[in-house]
Amino acid sequence: MKNVVVIDHPLVQHKLTIMRKQETSTASFRRLLREISTLLCYEVTRDLDLETVRIQTPLCEMDAPEIAGKKLVFASVLRAGNGLLEGMLDLVPSARVAHVGLYRDPKTLVAVEYYFKAPDDLGDRLTVVVDPMLATANSAIAAVERLKERGAQNVRFLCLLAAPEGVERFTGAHPDVPVYTAAIDDHLNDKGYIVPGVGDAGDRMYGTK
Repeated sequence: MKNVVVIDHPLVQHKLTIMRKQETSTASFRRLLREISTLLCYEVTRDLDLETVRIQTPLCEMDAPEIAGKKLVFASVLRAGNGLLEGMLDLVPSARVAHVGLYRDPKTLVAVEYYFKAPDDLGDRLTVVVDPMLATANSAIAAVERLKERGAQNVRFLCLLAAPEGVERFTGAHPDVPVYTAAIDDHLNDKGYIVPGVGDAGDRMYGTK
């Protein structure tokens, strides 16, 4: 699919398979989500701009590369986005964090906002929006719209799993925002869940169902 990157690294696919299993415990699911998010973060930041700086090693001076520009922003779509956020912060601990609180109305599946907090200078930073599932895409579309309203211009969306329907809707609404995911599954069921999927990522991560 256009503007979609499927991260097929063997470790990503292996961990995802374990997460899909119904018998995987809450503790294991949470740990695996944190581990896999670090690997996904590695891929979504692969092409960051670098600049050369002069440093002193224990032996001599040298010119060495470091990331250019302002620090990244990771924007977590609450609540399940925090499962990806933790592993990404392990890899990029200096990143700024935005929170977008959305819940899906069970009848209409429309995203309803209840919380928003983000850095003021989003326009100067790469913003990576994180949410484990890109299902109907209602929450993802609303989150990116909200961040763009705040000034975000360079935005990427990172998820664990995507449905074809969600990818189509999201890329139609935000053609300038690339999608990074570990897999594109088969379809959505009549309740808006990804099939075969992993179930409800938030419930499995927090043991609430």
